[in-house]
Parts: sequence; C-alpha cells; structure tokens
Amino acid sequence: MVGLSAAERVYIEDGIAQDLRLDGRGRQHFRSLSIQTGVIPQANGSARVRLAGTDVIASVKAELGSPQPGRPGCGNMFISVECSPTAAPEFEGKGGEDTNLELAKALQRNFLGGASGAGAAIDLTTLIVIEGKVCWELYIDGLVLSSDGNILDALSIAVKAALSNTGIPKVQVMGGLSLEEADFELSDNPEEFSHLDTAQVPVTVTISKVGRYHIVDATAEEESQVSSAVSVAVNSKGLICGLTKSGTAGLDPSILMDMISVGKRVGLKTISSVETDIAAAERTLEAE
Repeated sequence: MVGLSAAERVYIEDGIAQDLRLDGRGRQHFRSLSIQTGVIPQANGSARVRLAGTDVIASVKAELGSPQPGRPGCGNMFISVECSPTAAPEFEGKGGEDTNLELAKALQRNFLGGASGAGAAIDLTTLIVIEGKVCWELYIDGLVLSSDGNILDALSIAVKAALSNTGIPKVQVMGGLSLEEADFELSDNPEEFSHLDTAQVPVTVTISKVGRYHIVDATAEEESQVSSAVSVAVNSKGLICGLTKSGTAGLDPSILMDMISVGKRVGLKTISSVETDIAAAERTLEAE
C-alpha cells in the first residue's frame, strides 16, 4: 500500500474533485494501454497487458479431461492468479496469498458463469470432445509482474486477449469412449487448430470512490484513498456479466447504481478499443 502524507492525500482528492487527476486524466479515463499476444510459446494462448505501470500476463493451457457431474455437455475453465512478490511489497507472504485469491475469485465470477456453465465468457459446449465423457479443460493463469493500481481490470483484458489467442488442437478419437479407455491423436498442425469465439468475453471496469467522486483505472496512489470500489464486467453487447464490491465503506444504493452505470458506459467504450488492439496484436504476431 502506498503511504501518502496528509498534504498529498488532499492534493489527490482536490484534483479528482476538479476532474483533473495527477497524470492529467479526467475521472472516467483509462491510462495508456498496450497488448501483446503469443508471449508464451508453450501455452495454447497468452497475452501481456501493460496499463501504464501495471504489467500482467495471462496464459491459457488446454488439456483433455472429463465434464463435471451434472454438466455432461460442457467443458471446463479454471482461473488462478499469482502476484509476483517483487511487484509490490504487499504481495509478500500472507498478503500476496490473500490478494491472489481475491483476484482469482473476481475473475471467476466474471468469466465462469453459473454452476451449470450458463453465462460463461465462452460457450463451454464447444469444448466437448465426447458428450458426457471427454472435454477440453482450459486452465487460465494470471501473473502480475508489476503493479501501479487497477490490477483486476488489467488482468481481465489480458484474459480476454489470451483467450482470443488460444488455439485448440484437432482431436481424433481412437478406441474407447472414455478418457481412461480411448486413445487420442492431437494435431500439431496450427492450420487445423480451432479458435474460441471470444465475442462475448467481457472486460472489467473498476469504479473507485474517492471522497465524493468516483474514478476509473485508479493508480496505486489513488487506491490508497479509495473508500469503496465496484468492478463491473461488461461484454460487447453491454450486458453486465459480473459485479464485485470491494473496500470497507458501504455505498448508498443511488451511488452504487450510478457507479454501475458509469462502469457499463466506460466498459462498452473500453471493450471496443481493446478488441481493436487485440486484433492488431494478432496481426503483428502473424507477420513475425
């Protein structure tokens, strides 16, 4: 956590009140963002996102597994997060473990849908190899390399970019019809890989309340002043896919609804820009 003097705290709050933050942004503007895909060759998909001083990587590993009980027609997705102890002092020891779990739960809430698989960021039925027997399992790992605030939003963008970059090998099933009995031949020809439909994968926009006002994409210094925050996951159709409340202070219902409305509006603008950046990153990767 960034330690600030009383004068610095007042300076930050006064700037936000005047819609002019320390780095020159308005209350509802993101910092500069860059996206790079295919950064981990061993993964089925990966991406690196830099949001000013916040630097994160997401990777996707696809493995064959079995559908969960009660979901015979769906594959599986799992999400975990690790904050490097060198990214910020608070990520060392127990603090880092708590942060990892908190971030993973927020991403799971926004990307995995309900217990039945409904509402997941991607269509889990497309991961089925043999109905009720064999499916693809996607293991999504987030890594925080450095932090200057707003880690959750950066991770959500990295996950969306990594899923867009993911290739699933073509599978030929030989022999039995279960994971234990069958033999599988996986194609290593990239031209035969299938790609996930990520059109409805959301991005997360966190609205942070500082004093009487709320802001998006808070820096680490601004986060030290935040009393409450609401993270809103929004897809390209403007649908809210998940909400996460953080902070110790309560929120008046009218303020909460206003923050969600801002998150939805900024989210729609952000996801359009992010999808353009992902497409550009994929074209750059293909050209290399």
